[in-house]
Amino acid sequence: MLDRQVLVLNRLWQAVNVCTVRRAFALLFQGHAQVVSADSNNNFFTHDFLGWMDLSLREPEDEMMHTISFKVRVPRVIVLLLFDRLPKKEVKFTRHNIFARDKDTCQYCGKVFDRRDLNLDHVLPRDKGGQTSWENVVCSCIPCNTRKGNRLPHEAGMHLIRKPKRPKWQPFVAVTFSAPHHESWKHFIDLAYWNVELSD
Repeated sequence: MLDRQVLVLNRLWQAVNVCTVRRAFALLFQGHAQVVSADSNNNFFTHDFLGWMDLSLREPEDEMMHTISFKVRVPRVIVLLLFDRLPKKEVKFTRHNIFARDKDTCQYCGKVFDRRDLNLDHVLPRDKGGQTSWENVVCSCIPCNTRKGNRLPHEAGMHLIRKPKRPKWQPFVAVTFSAPHHESWKHFIDLAYWNVELSD
């Protein structure tokens, strides 16, 4: 239970990281963070260590941390009291993010496909010097990918519907989830990218 994930917000209530329950309790005990909880109307409240212990006593949950002298609820979200920066991270160059950028649409025929029916295509083929980069890789359906083969689009009588480019950075929490995240996280995080980056 101590190794479960807790969402970490900066003091502006923006998701910036995750930590373990163990680390969350350390930050809470040291006065560097407070626990965020919500009532049934999605009103949010913060609790320091003593306040969280008091809430745990008044409103116990099924999952409680047991110590020798007390029981305490497991925090799901904490907010840092001093840290107000938001990491700027470029969107990772992953298969998932290329499909997201291209909206699961073949960039040659313009049709939307299920991701299992899409490939990644190097516009300028690799054996002709094409890089594995945002500016040279696009989604393509299997028939279009087969038709294009190892040629430039115009050599195959095909045209890109949109020139590929690097997405602008956006704030996100890059995190590997070992288990589904808690329902309470959805208020603070839109997307988390957990894919392995693509490379040549």
